[in-house]
Amino acid sequence: MAYHSFLVEPISCHAWNKDRTQIAICPNNHEVHIYEKSGAKWTKVHELKEHNGQVTGGFASTSRSPSAPPSSAWTGTPTMCCWLPAPVTSSVAYIKEVEERPAPTPWGSKMPFGELMFESSSSCGWVHGVCFSASGSRVAWVSHDSTVCLADADKKMAVATLASETLPLLALTFITDNSLVAAGHDCFPVLFTYDAAAGMLSFGGRLDVPKQSSQRGLTARERFQNLDKKASSEGGTAAGAGLDSLHKNSVSQISVLSGGKAKCSQFCTTGMDGGMSIWDVKSLESALKDLKIK
Repeated sequence: MAYHSFLVEPISCHAWNKDRTQIAICPNNHEVHIYEKSGAKWTKVHELKEHNGQVTGGFASTSRSPSAPPSSAWTGTPTMCCWLPAPVTSSVAYIKEVEERPAPTPWGSKMPFGELMFESSSSCGWVHGVCFSASGSRVAWVSHDSTVCLADADKKMAVATLASETLPLLALTFITDNSLVAAGHDCFPVLFTYDAAAGMLSFGGRLDVPKQSSQRGLTARERFQNLDKKASSEGGTAAGAGLDSLHKNSVSQISVLSGGKAKCSQFCTTGMDGGMSIWDVKSLESALKDLKIK
């Protein structure tokens, strides 16, 4: 697990470039800052200030034409959006005069632009995050009522719902077809697994190894002196100082860094603490003996 603190301000969203050498982050305002990695350091190379309203989400994509240059877009209005995987996207956006008609998808055989393909009332809170699986046949979302839901198009749009014991989750991503990573106000990522045969979601465990407290074994007097020292040297106890998680504030976004959603090997989180964490899946499996990623 690697952690880098970019800003004092919260990071509301992020997006990586294709080769993962640059990351674009929003410092919870109308700006987008682009950082480039050089060795072990991240250096700010651009500041985009063209928006007149807060940037609430971002995405980067490349054209379907191999010869076309990469394109990117940033949105300041929707609360949540996500790309459908290529098999489903091509069914929606194919050009009749140029391309062959694509095969039907699990979500439908005819998918005109703007058509409502699926609707669910499985959760009672507003949706914070949504994500499709690599195959495009499953879509999952997290809501403000602390529920995690997954709709399986291969099972006639059956919805599996799990009321989690966490604070509300804000973001999620598939890391395999049957495993999801989500995070939010608890400040650390958690794993959820889907059993397709049973049509059920289950909690797979916390993916942040708690740090050992440096104050264990101290007397009450020594603890008080330590607290007093921090308050006097830092001008007050730092926000999140008592948390044993890597992030010290809510996690606002999760993205797959390498391996893809079918077999993710690394994923990235950014949070309201102004920091970014990179998580290695194999390292997590080694560190957490009860962790089972399906």
